[in-house]
Amino acid sequence: MLIVGGGLVGASLAIALHDSGLDVAQVEAAAGALPPVFDQRNLSFADATVNALTALGVLGKLHAPAPPIRRIHVSRQGDFGRVVLEARDYGRDAFGQVVVARDFGQALEARLAELPRLMRYRPARFLGIEDGDAHGRRVRIVDDTGEHALSARLLVGADGSGSAVRDALGIDARRHDYGQVLFVARLRAARAPDGSAWERFGAHGPTALLPRGDGHFGLVHGVDAADADAVAALDDDGFLERLQQAFGWRAGRFIAVGPRSRYPAIALRATALTAARAVLVGNAAQTLHPIGAQGFNLGLRDALTLAEAIDAHRDDPGSAGVLAEYARRRAEDHARTFAFSDGLARITSDPSSALGPLRSLGLFAIDRAPWLQAMLVGGAMGYRGDVPRLCRAPA
Repeated sequence: MLIVGGGLVGASLAIALHDSGLDVAQVEAAAGALPPVFDQRNLSFADATVNALTALGVLGKLHAPAPPIRRIHVSRQGDFGRVVLEARDYGRDAFGQVVVARDFGQALEARLAELPRLMRYRPARFLGIEDGDAHGRRVRIVDDTGEHALSARLLVGADGSGSAVRDALGIDARRHDYGQVLFVARLRAARAPDGSAWERFGAHGPTALLPRGDGHFGLVHGVDAADADAVAALDDDGFLERLQQAFGWRAGRFIAVGPRSRYPAIALRATALTAARAVLVGNAAQTLHPIGAQGFNLGLRDALTLAEAIDAHRDDPGSAGVLAEYARRRAEDHARTFAFSDGLARITSDPSSALGPLRSLGLFAIDRAPWLQAMLVGGAMGYRGDVPRLCRAPA
């Protein structure tokens, strides 16, 4: 089988398949150097994700500490009420952990290097699909030595939101632009992180702080797309002042910010997850607004579910049965996670004055209703829909 994409989900899938006995190849754009996705962004790993990556032998290869998220604090600028979730109230030490994407990329690379059966084409680029037959796909790639045709009983598109595999398969994707740009940086505050993750909503997007292991916070700050260039032009003092106004003083005074990167907030859903002897995983199948930090967690569950379906049909990993099982098992998780992320992004950024009292009432209700909190916590920890086996318990 052939995995196109060497990012977070594609690499995780290759690792999950290492005991399958199958010949697995991966097409990666980067050679030696980590792909751009492995930058200074901060990844919030749900509890289910921590379980799975521990079992896959990845988390043990992290160089930096992965601090726990023990508390989640949610509020909205201009609305009353807030929600505070404590892991100890659910018999847990933490809801998850925070990992810097670059450190995670290095851990994945170290684990991939231990897989003798994995064939890696890098740097290489997917060119398209040739006519195949009922038994496999013919895929064209190009690398330093020229163009090649590869045969695979299953083609996996793990090549991100702009998936060339998805386009080559003729699978459409519905997109929604939230009109927001997200600035990502490392932030230092007067108070050191204490295990709290903060989500402060506003009319132009969220401002989120995640505890990092180096004593800083991982920052995501959403702004109106029309204001993004002006915000990018701010010096550090001006940017910190803007952050303080948007977030408030719950984490103390903001005193320093590192280099900033920016990303548009765009959601995407493929109209199908599978085609004949082909499947989409991760952002190629569904890209979420980063609100709630669900993206990679959802993509990892894609990879693990596909690996389980293949394990049950090792004689033919691209059979109609494997593809049908994958699509069936992922349907509920995809629908519910997308609805949560999209709905939260829309309702919290809607400037309508009529929604303010309703949002405040919702925050009060969640903060005082254990059963509502339990539903929210279960989804945030990755226990939604048909949960893959490796996610369910620590190794």
